[in-house]
Amino acid sequence: MAKYSSKINKIRSFALSLIFIGFIVMYGGIYFRTSPIIMTIFMILGLLFIIASTIVYFWIGMLSTRTIQVICPGCGKTTKMLGRVDMCMYCREPLTLDPTLEGKEFDESYNKKSRK
Repeated sequence: MAKYSSKINKIRSFALSLIFIGFIVMYGGIYFRTSPIIMTIFMILGLLFIIASTIVYFWIGMLSTRTIQVICPGCGKTTKMLGRVDMCMYCREPLTLDPTLEGKEFDESYNKKSRK
């Protein structure tokens, strides 16, 4: 069985990984101290990863303000939903607002427009 998580948490995890990748790339530049050009390239590349992370965090923050908030039937906490199906951010309970999908097995492909 695949391990699912909410879409908002997936995007936030991706943004956090961009920060760590940026730091690792910058630390990689330290090994090229004798070549200032290569070291500068690594530092700028790491900075670009961190800037990309900032953009992703801003984007998901703006997207998060427009999401539908629902109360999870499993844990009773208020969680945010993106798409037709999503998971609770806290207890990973499958959630849907589409009555035709109630009782069906959770599948992220229900959010794709090509799937009927």
